[in-house]
Order: sequence, then structure tokens, then C-alpha cells
Amino acid sequence: MKPKLLLGSVVVAAALVVAPFVVYPVLLMQALCLALFASAFNLLLGFGGLLSFGHAAFLSCAAYVTALAVRDFGVPAPLGLLLGTATAALLGLAMGAVAIRRQGIYFSMITLALAQMVYFFFVQSPWTGAEDGMQGVPRGTLFGLVDLDDNLAMYFFVLAVCAAAFALIVRTVHSPFGDVLKAIRENEPRAISLGYDVSRHKLLAFVLSAALAGLAGALKALVMQLASLNDAHWHTSGDAILMTLLGGLGTLAGPVVGAFMLTGLHHVLSGMGSWLLVLSGLVFMVTVMVFRRGVVGQIAHLWQRRTAARTAEASVVPATPAAPATSARPLHTT
Repeated sequence: MKPKLLLGSVVVAAALVVAPFVVYPVLLMQALCLALFASAFNLLLGFGGLLSFGHAAFLSCAAYVTALAVRDFGVPAPLGLLLGTATAALLGLAMGAVAIRRQGIYFSMITLALAQMVYFFFVQSPWTGAEDGMQGVPRGTLFGLVDLDDNLAMYFFVLAVCAAAFALIVRTVHSPFGDVLKAIRENEPRAISLGYDVSRHKLLAFVLSAALAGLAGALKALVMQLASLNDAHWHTSGDAILMTLLGGLGTLAGPVVGAFMLTGLHHVLSGMGSWLLVLSGLVFMVTVMVFRRGVVGQIAHLWQRRTAARTAEASVVPATPAAPATSARPLHTT
């Protein structure tokens, strides 16, 4: 790892450790869950080129399953997280097997239609609580040793899970599988001509993205102690797109920055009522116009240009000054 990147990682880690002593931990945990949700979406769109309008289905499905397992069946919180994540992965497998048969806007519309079917299923199901949601979800304990009802303990548990999930995303992006995904994003016909099983790679990326989005939903259900229809609504999928574009599409840190920006914006403007959506839209428009690549993407672009300019200047060899001209003197013979 480069020294500057290592230093930046240490600074971010130190800031996240200190943050719950300065900011309300529940707000930070909510931002971390949304950051994982946006990062899962970015894995599919930013590196695979697949625009999904149905990621809210995975977030809400895992939240409901985790809430049901923990509250109604007394399952421990870690096992409830695994059950919710596994259910989201299975749902992603079913939806992905149908959606990847089409490309472009048709793929996006299929994911939206399937997600709306999931939404109406939760509306009609008697065990979801309909509009009231599943309330009073207990956090329980971590292996009987740590009481997760303590917000500080819960924060560090969420931080550890999100850090592990983010490490998995980084490893995936920098693996041969990630290279194939980028190749499919850039030129799918060429990837097919090179012999890659494009459909298989798309489906694996879809399932992995769905599982990570489900993990975010399961964590959110424990943090907020609530699983609601709001997580299944189509505008939740829109929030994933918004956070990714704000931070920087196709960058690893962009969705995380976008999630914290959106969470902070909603917290600051929470008293605005219906004007919240208007002001959020204005902030989004200004950010996109000023930072066309997103905040992180624009900063990275400017840094690359600066580095390239310095490299170009250093590679220029200064011209060797010409030797002074000497006048030829005639030879004198005696």
C-alpha cells in the first residue's frame, strides 16, 4: 500500500473510532448502513455497468427476515444477520436470473418491476405489520458477551461488519473477477469474443451486490429496531443512485462519502417538512454541476491531472547549452 493511501486509511479509521463520542451514535450507524447499501449498488453499476432500480427489495427483504428471526423466534443477532443476508442473496439470484437476460434500460425496468412485486408482497403479508412495520426488534447480545442495546457497543459492531464488507468489495474489484466485470462494462461484445461467460459474471455480481445490500438492511433493522415498508419503496433504490452519483460513480470511497452527505443533509434539514425534498434536489443539482464525476471522483481526477503534469515536467530533459564558438586561428610557421 502506498504511504499516502496508508496514512489516509489510518486517519479515516481514527476518525470513525472517535466519531461516536462526538456525534450521536445512532445517526452514525444509520450513515454506515446506507454507505454499505450504496457501495453494494456501486459494485453493480460502477464496476459492472448494470443499472438496477430494484435494490430496495434486497434491503427490505433482509430487514424483515432479520426482524422476524430475532424478534419472533429469538434468534441471536449475528445469526439473524446471516439469515437476512442469505435471503437477500437468494432473492438476488432469482431476480438476477430473469433480469440479466436483457440489457440497458430493459434490464433496469425488469429490476424495478420485480422490486415493486416484492413491495406489494410485504404490503399484503400479515407478519410484516403493513404500514406500521415490525417494531420493537431487539438487538440482543453478541455471543452472550456484549450487550448490543448499548449504542456505543452497537456502533463498533456495525463499524466492524461494514469494514469487513467494504474490504470484500475492495478485494472483489481488484480481483480477476473484478477485471472481467470492468471489461464487460466497457465492451461486452469484446468480452464475449475473448471467451468469458458474460451471463455468469453478471449473475455473480448481481447476487454479491444483493447480498451486501441485504447485509446493510439487516444491520439497519437492528440499529433502528424497526423494519418498515419505507425500505422497500422504490425511492430507496433512488437514494442508492443518488448517494453513488454524489460521491462518485465507479470509485470505492465515493458511495461512502455520498451516504454520509445525504444522511447529514437529511439530519440538518429534518425540520423543513415537505421542503426537505426540494432542498435535497437543489443540493444534488449543484453538486452534480460542480462535481460532474462526484465529489471523490472529481478530487481523484484533479489529483491525477496534477500528478501527470508533475511527471511530464520531470521527464523533460533540459537542453544542453551549445559550446561557445571559437574562431580558428591561422597557423604561423617560422
